[in-house]
Amino acid sequence: MNPRTEKFLQKYKPGVSKRSLLFVAGCVWTIAGGILITRGLIKVIASNHYLLPELIIAAIVGIIFYIVLFSRISSKHITRITLIKVEDPCFFSFFNFRSYLMMAIMISGGITLRKLNVINPDILYSFFLAMGLPLLISAYRFFFSWVKNKSLK
Repeated sequence: MNPRTEKFLQKYKPGVSKRSLLFVAGCVWTIAGGILITRGLIKVIASNHYLLPELIIAAIVGIIFYIVLFSRISSKHITRITLIKVEDPCFFSFFNFRSYLMMAIMISGGITLRKLNVINPDILYSFFLAMGLPLLISAYRFFFSWVKNKSLK
């Protein structure tokens, strides 16, 4: 990259502290989890006669997803953010490219499944509930790291 381009990019890069990235990641994961849980709850409450068992099953599945998958993912992101070598990393670097790709695929898949109606809506919205919980627990981990790492620049 030529020096002029590099200077331009550095000047206009939305740089934030690594500690701020932890907060941003917590917010993004909270929003994603909140959207899934809200959509899931609205539909499950409106269409379900066995609400409590369904909520319990969704919570159990969500906790399993967190333990098996999301705890590792959030831990890797927290470690990656704290070890970034750039002084003021870009605001969007709370995710790596692979995670942005995964997020795009999951969002597109959820919208497609909802619009095409190929999965029973009761099952789909129960799955939304189950997936929202590990996202919220992961968001808590980001916020906890943000609070814990006050000295992180």
